[in-house]
Order: sequence, then structure tokens, then C-alpha cells
Amino acid sequence: MGISANPPLVVLVGATATGKTGLAIALAQALNGEIVGADSRQVYRWMDIGTAKPTAEERSAAPHHLIDVVDPDQTLSLATYLELANTAIRDIHTRGKLPLLVGGTGQYITALIEGWSVPEVAPNPALRAELEAYAIQHGAAALGDRLRVLDPAAYAQIDYRNVRRVVRALEVIHETGQPFSAQRTKTPPPYRILHYGLTLNREALYERADRRVDAMIRAGFADEVRGLLERGYSPSLPSMTGLGYKELAAHVIDGVPLDVTVSAIYSATHDFIRRQETWFRKYNQDALWLDGATLDRDALITTLRLRLEER
Repeated sequence: MGISANPPLVVLVGATATGKTGLAIALAQALNGEIVGADSRQVYRWMDIGTAKPTAEERSAAPHHLIDVVDPDQTLSLATYLELANTAIRDIHTRGKLPLLVGGTGQYITALIEGWSVPEVAPNPALRAELEAYAIQHGAAALGDRLRVLDPAAYAQIDYRNVRRVVRALEVIHETGQPFSAQRTKTPPPYRILHYGLTLNREALYERADRRVDAMIRAGFADEVRGLLERGYSPSLPSMTGLGYKELAAHVIDGVPLDVTVSAIYSATHDFIRRQETWFRKYNQDALWLDGATLDRDALITTLRLRLEER
């Protein structure tokens, strides 16, 4: 594959447990590709089981980038993610290979393919703690109202239930004295984007996600969380609020029964899937959505080969 004025970027997005990893590896193997992760949890070291991180065998089957980037007590900002992802994509193109941007973190995907310019404002831990405490005391809607007053445009774009994003917007406003929305511009990226989404029937997806949680528990998910706590990583860290980690921390620390914990993980995962699909409906309308239950991988590979030959 040669480099053109607009080199191709295959984008594969989908909710958790839809089968993105397996499909991405098959595409990478067939199309001389490498996978660039778009998962805000798989960037953390030592958080392998609960994030469904590609196994050593899967990573040997196809090169993966943007996995194990930071420690659990470090912050990977959206601006830093975009810098790392674009650097990886350019490197893959330079070596004559095909980059595949793959993941379920909608903000990562959307920011990259729309070319967001994100303000680089260092975290303010004290302010974050104050805002998070306000959300706990008064509710996410009340914190969202603070953003609505200061920056209605940003409020219209951010789901107030996503407290972390609301906190970040308020933090940027506080630190810069400017509206968060005014600091985010878009410049189309220099890629020819081939955009796909992977989906499954909602009930089938819930069942698949539940069985994956069961497999994670059997694989030692609770021990993984216990090990993180023993390393000194607080359960209040953003990294530890991911699916399963918060619930299993309560199991390890407070003795919440495992069956109750697993049920809570099921529910949290179902809620997360609904939020992912809401994001995709809003921001990934241009994707060609594929039903994972009936997908013909060989036909998709043939179609992609033809599309990649276009100029």
C-alpha cells in the first residue's frame, strides 16, 4: 500500500462485547494493517482482565498501539490521546501499512475523525475534587447547571450525567477564563476514512456481555483488583471507576458478596452499552453499521480491498 495525498484510515467502532477485537485482528492480518486502540481503559497498565485488553496471543497476531500507556494513577488527557494516536497512524502509513482505529470510546473516535483541537490545560486536582464532591452532594444535574450557566454551547454538547466530562469542561473554563466550547475547533484530518460500526441485537449483546463478565471473574478479575489496591491505587482514582473495578473494589474492601458484585457489574455494563449506543447514534451516523450476528468477514475484506484501491 503506497502513501497517497489522503492515506486511508479504517475506523471500527462499536459497543463493548460486540466483537471488535476479533474482527480488527482479522482485518489487520488480511490487509497488512496495524491496530490503534481507541479505548480509554486499555491505556492503563496492570488493568488487563477487566478492560478486555487484547491478550499476548492477539497482540502477536496483529500489532497493537496505545495499550499500556500510563499507570492507573496517571491521567491521559484527550489532547494527549489525539497526539499519540495521530503519531501512531502517521508511523503506520510511513511503513506502508494500513492503520485501523478500533475501540468503543466514542469521544476518542469522534475527536480524531472530526479533527478536534482540544485545549491543553493541566489537571487541577483540588478543583476536580471540589466539583466531584459537589456532584455527589447535589447531583449530576446540579453540576451540569453550573456548566449551562457558564457555557451553554458546551452544556448542549455534553451529557450532564457524564460527570467527568462536565468536570473537565468546568476545569478548562476556570483555568483559562474562556468558554470551553470556544476552545474546541475542528480541522478535518488528512485521512481518507473508511468508517464501520459493529452492532448486535440489544438483548443478545447484554447476554454476551454478561457471559464475558463471568469469564473475567473466572480469569481472576477480583485478584487483579486486589493487586491494584495492594499497589496503593485508590478506588477513587478515575481508572478504578471503570466497569467492574469499582464494584470489585467494594467486594475486596467492604466484603460485598461476589454474587451481588457480579450482578452490579452486569447492570453497570448494560447502562454503559446504552450510553455508547447513544453516542454512536449522534456522532457515528456516517458509519456503515454491520450486524455482528450475520457478518461475512470475507465479504467485508473483499469490499475493503476494493475501497482501498480507490483514489
